[in-house]
Amino acid sequence: MSRNMHGLGGRFEPQANLVTLAQLKNGQSGTVIEIQGGRRMTDLLNALGIIPGKKITKTSAMLMRGPVTIEVDRVEVAIGFGMASKVMVRPDRVP
Repeated sequence: MSRNMHGLGGRFEPQANLVTLAQLKNGQSGTVIEIQGGRRMTDLLNALGIIPGKKITKTSAMLMRGPVTIEVDRVEVAIGFGMASKVMVRPDRVP
């Protein structure tokens, strides 16, 4: 069977273990894999240091849909819930 028949769209790397930044638990770290937004949002997140391959830690979030605070390069930044929902992260494995 080809990979396309499994719904992977030809991608070799499985994406099942990815979560959005909004879904990370407080204190949990991970690596940014992809930003699923337009150029303007991608540019804004890049300016904050949120780029694919970068390690980040979610430090806090408001209940429901408030801002999400993360630490990137030893700097804390806050972004909106909508933006955080478009940042795909591979969570670090807990030993």
